[in-house]
Amino acid sequence: FAINSNEKKSSRAERIALRTQEHLKLVIVSLFFAILMGVPLGILAAKKRGAGKIILGLTGAIQTIPSLALLVVLIKPLNMLGLTGIGDTPALIALFLYSLLPIVRGAHVGFQQIPLALRETSEVIGLSRQSQLFKIDLPLALPTILSGIKTAAVINVGFATLGALVGAGGYGQSILTGIRLDDYPLILEGAIPSAVLALVVQQLFDLLETYLVSPGLRK
Repeated sequence: FAINSNEKKSSRAERIALRTQEHLKLVIVSLFFAILMGVPLGILAAKKRGAGKIILGLTGAIQTIPSLALLVVLIKPLNMLGLTGIGDTPALIALFLYSLLPIVRGAHVGFQQIPLALRETSEVIGLSRQSQLFKIDLPLALPTILSGIKTAAVINVGFATLGALVGAGGYGQSILTGIRLDDYPLILEGAIPSAVLALVVQQLFDLLETYLVSPGLRK
């Protein structure tokens, strides 16, 4: 377990503020890149059955790797690439990889549920593929896509606590230091904000769905 010698010296408010900043960085950066890659992969998986089996198989296989094992496995390849295997980098990559499955699956299911008749109608009236994607497909698939992103975000909030094991900071730093020092209040400084953040993230996505998704499409 990593111990930060300054963890007990700073005030409680300073510690929580710092850990919140570190935790949010891990969650937001990894989720951003997972969305950029996961949504197009999900769309591709829905449109191309052969590619879909490979994409869903690979992203599903990543989910079966224990989180701590994935963090450890990443250290050597990163060092070989000239990157540090300790710190933010392995944590961000691991979070990115774990985020892919729910996002890919959300986009895949959302696009598969679009009625074939609706797509054929859009072709008959002369809509280009780009217009069909942005005016019909994405709006109809948006509820499922948002659901996948929300799942990934909530998972990331919890998994990011393990980033402290490789020196990435976050709420996990307070938890691990508290365990080593047998300091229960310090453990709670990491555990409670992490749980609260997960609830806040879930509520934010529920609000986002209210504003972005047509009432008739909400689940």
